[in-house]
Amino acid sequence: MTDEGFGVVRPLPGDGLVAHVGGLLLVCDAAEAVVEDLLRALRETAASGGDGRALARRVAQVLAAMMGESVACAVAGPVAGGVAVLVSGPAFASVTGSQGEVQLAGRDALTWSDRLVPGPVTGVELRLPEAGAAHPLARLDSGVVVGGGVWCDLTESGGPPVAPRPASRVEAAPPAVQPSVSPAQVAAPQAEASPPPVPAPADRPAPPAENVPPAPYPMGSPEHHPSEPQIPAPQAWQSDPMPVAPREPVSRPAASHADMETARSSGIGGDPVDARDQPFEYELLTPGGAQAAPESPPSGPEPEPESRPLVYGVDCKNDHFNDPRVPYCAVCGIALVQRTLVPYKGPRPPLGVLLLDDGMTLRLDTDYLVGRDPERAPEVADGSVRPAKVTSPDGSVSRRHLRVALDGWDVNLVDLGSVNGTQIQPPGDPNFYDIPPNEAVAILPGTTVRIGVSRTMRYESHRNR
Repeated sequence: MTDEGFGVVRPLPGDGLVAHVGGLLLVCDAAEAVVEDLLRALRETAASGGDGRALARRVAQVLAAMMGESVACAVAGPVAGGVAVLVSGPAFASVTGSQGEVQLAGRDALTWSDRLVPGPVTGVELRLPEAGAAHPLARLDSGVVVGGGVWCDLTESGGPPVAPRPASRVEAAPPAVQPSVSPAQVAAPQAEASPPPVPAPADRPAPPAENVPPAPYPMGSPEHHPSEPQIPAPQAWQSDPMPVAPREPVSRPAASHADMETARSSGIGGDPVDARDQPFEYELLTPGGAQAAPESPPSGPEPEPESRPLVYGVDCKNDHFNDPRVPYCAVCGIALVQRTLVPYKGPRPPLGVLLLDDGMTLRLDTDYLVGRDPERAPEVADGSVRPAKVTSPDGSVSRRHLRVALDGWDVNLVDLGSVNGTQIQPPGDPNFYDIPPNEAVAILPGTTVRIGVSRTMRYESHRNR
């Protein structure tokens, strides 16, 4: 981004709000009730040196607290090896790079859609439905303005740069930009100067520029985040001094969810969206970014509530369907007087979400098969579960590692005889416990699950309290 000598950010005309802080981008509808919460999440993430993954987690917590209401917003930010993007409601995102164009639409997801797009990346666009085209002279180096979207061109040189390592001003050097440089390559940081209204036509690379990675987002698997503090590329997105890089999440699996404590009381409430048959949305794209758009569900009619599993439950006086075992409504919090309630069978609402340590989100409205290669499993082929691809740098996740099975109002885990096993850490307990293979084990909200050796996820829900 321009604050970091890293491309040019241009606002798109519109009636929403556009924010660019510390290399992190946010676009949202100005009429949303959570605008202040979204801006606070953006500023606090940037101030703490967080990357795109940390921003997506903070925004997911804000959206989860909205009890399932549609919020028009989109965020993006750098991560090691790529860029993290999250969209919700009618917002739209597009990421262009070596793999083509990756598109995400919030309307295609049950809650929100997020993805880690591998680099190198040459352009990022976030927009609301009524956004116009960017003016070639407009730019947003930092701050919050009125607009309908934002376009970040990483092939253009920015204004006042900050060198990745040295704190001193970069000395001028003879022009070294070659006409044959590909768009994926990025010019080195330029000498510090006041930002002109038009991007500077000449890039003046610093002498150590030959040691800078050739692309703004070095290619690599975003799942190898334990080694992120040693990767210099994301630091170019940070507006703080370079020592902020060690503030990336620590590599201990049990501590990787420390920033998600505020989501304990979150979940998806209200009247749930009935789209059980939608494909699993939260995976990295395989090469061929042009195939990203077809991942959205078909434009056919939305399934009726009766297509969801029927379970026995009770209604509060506001007609919210609840687990008959709980004393309070999970949506509005009103007390349930059990003596006056008659259980009946109704469509089961989502039971919460599973938050993985890399920011991936699994909405608990159906069963999942978790593993490093779940797509070819027979239970995925017959449609009884959704695949959730989870890999690890140490290879400790099996092909078919774990099944997340919903039974009535309970969330169960079944280790499928994996090599390295599955462990759970109950809420409030400092210890992890092995679960026996091929046996269903029920978990409570707040439980942390360790998959193999180094991957973790956390069950979050405002239900079953």
